[in-house]
Amino acid sequence: MAMSGDAGGSERPEERQRFPPPGKSLPISALRQNGLLQALVRGAGQPAGAEISEELRRAQEEWEAVEEIQSGLGGTSAGAAPPISFNEALQYFQTADLSECRKKVRATVRRRGLAALIRFLFGPPRLQPQLQGERELALAMAQCGLDDNERVHMRILQTIYKKLTRSRLGCPRYGAHWEELGFQGADPGTDLRGTGMLGLMQILYFVMDSQTLPLAEEIFQLSQHETQNFPFCIMSVNITRIVIQALREERLSRECNRRQQVIAVLNDLYAAAFLQLYRVWKWQHKTVADSGFLLKELESSTKKKPKRLLRSLEAYVNRSPAPDGLQQPPPPSAPVGGSRAGEEIAFTGLCDLRVELEGEARLI
Repeated sequence: MAMSGDAGGSERPEERQRFPPPGKSLPISALRQNGLLQALVRGAGQPAGAEISEELRRAQEEWEAVEEIQSGLGGTSAGAAPPISFNEALQYFQTADLSECRKKVRATVRRRGLAALIRFLFGPPRLQPQLQGERELALAMAQCGLDDNERVHMRILQTIYKKLTRSRLGCPRYGAHWEELGFQGADPGTDLRGTGMLGLMQILYFVMDSQTLPLAEEIFQLSQHETQNFPFCIMSVNITRIVIQALREERLSRECNRRQQVIAVLNDLYAAAFLQLYRVWKWQHKTVADSGFLLKELESSTKKKPKRLLRSLEAYVNRSPAPDGLQQPPPPSAPVGGSRAGEEIAFTGLCDLRVELEGEARLI
């Protein structure tokens, strides 16, 4: 900031209020409000490029300590927890003891008689044996609840918060700030029934992958729209539920076998489904009142045409020609009818989702 050029070193009143004389410190809260740690030591006549003093360095260390406290990870031994990548988080789950979670995984219903013959002739292929372990890991993660005592769980939660809000600071474990991200209340863990940590892991993938992060930011921005707003994280959880159900019904086996991957296919299909929902929501000016029907339609297309959704995601990451990377979707199709009972998730509008979530454990 330019200083007065008077020979006597006079300064404007607002400068005296913001910048103290050399050697006089400001409280950390004042530094945060000013946005400049240099305010601690810069005097009226001191040039902006002056060498950083020892007092400023101490203030920076103090402010970093405040960041650690505000991160919500708790304890001085936690350290400054850096953002966690999806691969690091996945490695944790690959080596963690998930035996209790695995016990909760519902066995896939095996068809018999005529139903088995029809499935063999016309149904999707079975998942190859070497991929069964990865499938079981994904379903076990979906049964794993958010644990305050697991540091990796907390790092996942904090990374999601920082990436979506673009904040350097973390946040408390509980509080109304989670509602701003689209959870229903002060505790995100209560919204994960039916998806467990897989629900958070898919959001983590969404915001940490450089190819999907722009899409995640676009969707999150739309979720804050004055009239088209929707709870971002609750919508994400619903999409994860759809993807889990598609995996359980072996609708993804062909793609998993082709790529020799399971979790990567789940993540890509999750992003592709979110992309499809975003296109319809944005271009057709949908609101929360339309969410029940849209999720039903998305469930149908995810199960019946996963390949088409994945191709649309590939087109997006390769930057399609539309101004925002998104092409206007076709007109909405008629409501899904004639589907057999038990093959779809009974979604309601997001306004009623708190009641619907009570039965989510049935889906896994």
